[in-house]
Amino acid sequence: MEELSISQLRERLESGQASSRELIQDFLASIESLDRNGPALNSIIEVNPDALEIAETLDRERAAGQVRGPLHGIPMVVKDNIDTGDRMQTTAGSLAMIGQPAPRDAFVVRRLREAGAVILAKSNLSEWANFRSTNSTSGWSGRGGQTKNPNVLNRNPSGSSSGSGTAVAANLAAAALGTETNGSIVSPAGTNGIVGIKPTVGLTSRSGVVPISHTQDVVGPMARTVADAAAVLSAIAGYDPDDQVTEGARGQPHDYTRFLDPDGLRGARIGVVRNLGFDKSPAVDRAANAAVDEMRRLGAVIVDVELPEAPEGSVMADASTVMLYEFKAGLNRYLQRRGSTVNVHSLADVIEFNQQHAEQELCYFGQERLLQAEEKGDLDRPEYREALEKIRRTYRDEGIDRLLAEHTLQALVAPTNAPVWLTDLVNGDHFGVGSSTPAAIAGYPSITVPAGYAFELPIGISFFGPAYSEPTLIKLTSGFEHQTQARRRPRFLPQVP
Repeated sequence: MEELSISQLRERLESGQASSRELIQDFLASIESLDRNGPALNSIIEVNPDALEIAETLDRERAAGQVRGPLHGIPMVVKDNIDTGDRMQTTAGSLAMIGQPAPRDAFVVRRLREAGAVILAKSNLSEWANFRSTNSTSGWSGRGGQTKNPNVLNRNPSGSSSGSGTAVAANLAAAALGTETNGSIVSPAGTNGIVGIKPTVGLTSRSGVVPISHTQDVVGPMARTVADAAAVLSAIAGYDPDDQVTEGARGQPHDYTRFLDPDGLRGARIGVVRNLGFDKSPAVDRAANAAVDEMRRLGAVIVDVELPEAPEGSVMADASTVMLYEFKAGLNRYLQRRGSTVNVHSLADVIEFNQQHAEQELCYFGQERLLQAEEKGDLDRPEYREALEKIRRTYRDEGIDRLLAEHTLQALVAPTNAPVWLTDLVNGDHFGVGSSTPAAIAGYPSITVPAGYAFELPIGISFFGPAYSEPTLIKLTSGFEHQTQARRRPRFLPQVP
């Protein structure tokens, strides 16, 4: 099953070369040999005990001529902060959340099941989606332990959708769902060498998802190709009455695969954001500049631009303030909805649990962000409202929107990541290059695709644009991917050669 796309797997199912049950068996064998044993990637936190039975049901439907859609019988993994109303837990990686399974599927999971996808497993993540400590290690959770990068095993998978990124890169599933607040889809996609789509906030529902920020949180697909990611996005996007921000999804396309275009860069006007991720790493500059040269060769008009304030500027303090306020309010609301299925019912309960189980939960890093969030008040506080207005103005009106309008651009481009750091449970993460912040704070879409490698470590490049510009971004990234074919199958090297 290695490197087979969703369309190739679908062809095997349609031709009778394989059944969904056989696909599931093969992927379960890969999880056993690569995730549990061998390189021991530790990307899967729990396997669905009903996966084979679900696959058999879907096989019977196919035999009877009932095919739900392009994902019928296709195995996927889901990040462990997304509710699944089955026998698997939903814990955000925290031991505090272990109890009974969620009472119902998250909206996006329900959409996947309706489309015929098999939820094969839950993937590990950075605990609480990396919103617990200022000194955390991405890919580690109290429940799941440390996930590895399949390209070079002592390197980090990045967070917080680390397990989803590793599982897809290592061919443990056809595709995965991740979540992002700021970088948690595109960063692990970039560092693992796959495609990640962070949709517009409002295109995909967050109901049934453990929250951080209701103004930035989004669920999106992670896959080995743009076409596969577009197919998954088509299944999960749409209006959900339990998440009013998805009102904006009404009227949006139902099939994002129709925007795939092998010649998608020809005639496009693309802005290269030179003060976002450039001039920090020679390896990144080489890969990103080569990618830009390739875009130009493929017919794109390239315009160098700069944001008025780079993400390391003073506005980041306001962004942190917004997330602290929203995390407290959102988590308390989520835990109340989970009711008796979990043993903690507020952020304060989580903090107390961690203190009482410090040997398991606080053994490598603390819970500074949880403590800071607990000190915040309600969302009607002037501090919160003023900070939110400032960061949105900076990255929407004065940032992305202004650059696109001034230069008549269809999208902006910047490097996604640097060659990823060594996993370090003593000192925590060592982020160097990233470009996720402007699109994340604006609530705008971003797609990362593989651009190259340095020392066997993947480097991605991100395309981002205005709200609901997913069709344009899919066209551009599919054209880039078709011509460059930069992705390599991971080699599970023990260290950089």
